[in-house]
Amino acid sequence: MSDPVRALKAVSDAMLAVAAQRSVEEVLQRLVDGARELAGAGYAALGTPDGEGGFSRFLVSGMTPAEVAALGPLPRQHGILGAMLETAQPYRTPDIRAHPRFRGWWPDSHPDMRSFLGVPIAAGEAVVGAFYLTDKLGAGAFAAEDQEVIELFAAHAGIAIANAGLYERSRELSMIEERNRLALELHDVVSQKLFSVVLTAEAAGTLLERGDPAAAERLARTSELAGEALEELRSLVWELRPPDLARDGLTGALTKHVVLQRRLHDVAIELELEAAGTGQPPDAAREILRIAQEALQNALRHAKARRVTLRMTDVAGRFVLEVADDGVGFDPDDPALRSRRLGLTSMQERAQRAGGELAVASAPGTGTTVRLELPRG
Repeated sequence: MSDPVRALKAVSDAMLAVAAQRSVEEVLQRLVDGARELAGAGYAALGTPDGEGGFSRFLVSGMTPAEVAALGPLPRQHGILGAMLETAQPYRTPDIRAHPRFRGWWPDSHPDMRSFLGVPIAAGEAVVGAFYLTDKLGAGAFAAEDQEVIELFAAHAGIAIANAGLYERSRELSMIEERNRLALELHDVVSQKLFSVVLTAEAAGTLLERGDPAAAERLARTSELAGEALEELRSLVWELRPPDLARDGLTGALTKHVVLQRRLHDVAIELELEAAGTGQPPDAAREILRIAQEALQNALRHAKARRVTLRMTDVAGRFVLEVADDGVGFDPDDPALRSRRLGLTSMQERAQRAGGELAVASAPGTGTTVRLELPRG
């Protein structure tokens, strides 16, 4: 296998890691391992700058975990490490100590190194990292061919790093979006009930002072409201802990969620699981679960429904999720409702991320059906 083909194969492995939703660290480790193998280096490192004179990540290849741990904290952008991030030009030398920015010594526990090949990694106009390769195996220096293949590798590695970063940020945004939804529920539901508890307790105190027999009724109502608020809080705390899809699967996670909602709401919730929900990638399964939760919450909190049905089926080889209620219905095209409370835009965005399509069928007085359809697996 020629060096350019090997380089593209190594980049392909890293890009597949991105597609498989690996962490940025896993993608970078694949890249630095690939660079060391391609160049025939004894040691390799890949550093990404943090914008403050240090490295946000610095992964190495060719050293044991114990040897890496002995090096201490992440290095700063000093000497030749920083030089490779200041220009898009590579640097190759048989002796790293000849570089004008070499500091003349190695930190404690650091291997003694001689031959060096440094290649910046660019994404667009920005340098997003660098490969640091040392100690050419079987030779005193890295050859021009080594530099050429690592430059080719670095050109594609920049894309892999950028894509991995985008994926990581998209997951962070999804987590923020979910926390915001839970915070809104906490404000809208639990805060209102706790406020009612306070008012009812104050009224009961006033009636007790007057010797009014209605005080007992007020106190009973206070206890009832406090219990409802406690159940709501338990529900939200449960939602703050993400369902273990790997352990329970989509079917198990949905079943647990429906069981909890039955305890909290005086509404008949039917669960029909004609399809197991297996075969979906982990990220798609998470989006399906969140869509089901959002649609179910809308039905329970806003629709004034007496019955809600959550159904998973397999139609002509396609996975279908439906949440239907017999509530008051609404106009799905009403921009005020869409933006204010129902999360329709959020559900549609989740459906797109899962590779499916979301449809909402409703009208005032006719109930609502939310239908998600996507390819099996």
